[in-house]
Amino acid sequence: MAREDRGSIWLGVAGLVVNHRGEWLVVKKRYGGLHGSWSFPAGFVNKDETIDEAVLREVKEETGVECKVEKMIGFRSGVIHNKISDNMAIFLLAPKEKDPIIQAQLSELYEVQWIHPESLRLDENASVLIQELAHKKIEEGFHTIEGINPGDVFGYSSYKLFF
Repeated sequence: MAREDRGSIWLGVAGLVVNHRGEWLVVKKRYGGLHGSWSFPAGFVNKDETIDEAVLREVKEETGVECKVEKMIGFRSGVIHNKISDNMAIFLLAPKEKDPIIQAQLSELYEVQWIHPESLRLDENASVLIQELAHKKIEEGFHTIEGINPGDVFGYSSYKLFF
């Protein structure tokens, strides 16, 4: 999604993918404030998708890894230059395969790797978000509630709660 299409309120997603060895799937971006730093696969929500659909799409696009959502584990919110509300939902994901092949989207990334969170916690090239999450118990978080309808009057084509 182009920057000008986002308006002044941004909604992004990031996926913390954990494999069976307890390693985290991290990427090195070619652009932006996280240029050259380890970060989670992330991107913006499109107008025709929910946040959990967006995170699965972004992780697949950036890393080639197909995942399932375990739960939402956090939400980041900030204001850029008193002009843009920048918000991001952070999800815990599990790869659908035990040892998936990773493939970096080279137009956006330098590389993709599985790295243990203890190594990332000590890595000066890891994003603040990664370093903070490496100190937390990621097993806690918000679970997805689906199959509910707050009322036809709203016209939702998709509706989910995260508690």
